[in-house]
Amino acid sequence: MSSSAKKTYAGLKLRIDGHTAVVELSNPPANTWTRDSLAALRDLVRDLDADREVYALVIVGEGEKFFSAGADLKQFADGDKARAREAARRFGEAFETLSGFRGVSIAAINGYAMGGGLECALACDLRIVEEQAQLALPEATVGLLPCAGGTQNLPRLVGEGWAKRMILLGERIDAATALRIGLVEDVVAKGQALARALEWAKQAEKQSPTSVAACKALVQATRSQPHATALVREREAFVDLFDSADQAEGVAAFLEKRAPQWKNV
Repeated sequence: MSSSAKKTYAGLKLRIDGHTAVVELSNPPANTWTRDSLAALRDLVRDLDADREVYALVIVGEGEKFFSAGADLKQFADGDKARAREAARRFGEAFETLSGFRGVSIAAINGYAMGGGLECALACDLRIVEEQAQLALPEATVGLLPCAGGTQNLPRLVGEGWAKRMILLGERIDAATALRIGLVEDVVAKGQALARALEWAKQAEKQSPTSVAACKALVQATRSQPHATALVREREAFVDLFDSADQAEGVAAFLEKRAPQWKNV
């Protein structure tokens, strides 16, 4: 058994399916985030990063109605700035750690994804949404703003115009619109998001995990690095893969016409 599967994480349920970690957001009724569950997600992803048997991570909401409704607004009712600062820090730590996961991360959006719920999905590599789901960043409606990457990650996916429609107008979008504007990569029938996410995770398992980690870092570097710098890093990363056992195994398996046996080293 994977070492990660033996631990418990507040507000989250973890199971390991082959080389895939399935994380269920579990805080009924709306799977809202708490201080403890955000810290737990940060720790869980760090543990999965250290587990060389895990190649992919799938996140799904418990139940049928919600992926996650985001932060519990009750914690901000007293206007305490220190509490707000801590909440923002915990959101940032959790979702930036998720974004940095070395493997493939997939959000199976099986219901409402609001505020910090959508920001969690934005921190993943890929997003699948069920046809009945709704997505929004409604923070400005209650005098707040998306503080867990929403104002930064959403425009990168959908462009500034649609990001402003969702954030400045509080516009809620359906699954078809999310697919059309590039917010998600696939739409499935109700109840099918997790199954499709697991299919994608199985596809990811066929890829060299060392190659995937390198490719992911390079793709995400386009967010902040000059193009010329990133091209140099790309060539260097290609050569660096020749230090890995997976590179030798991958080429050998191709030439021998067999399936590779990855070691993630």
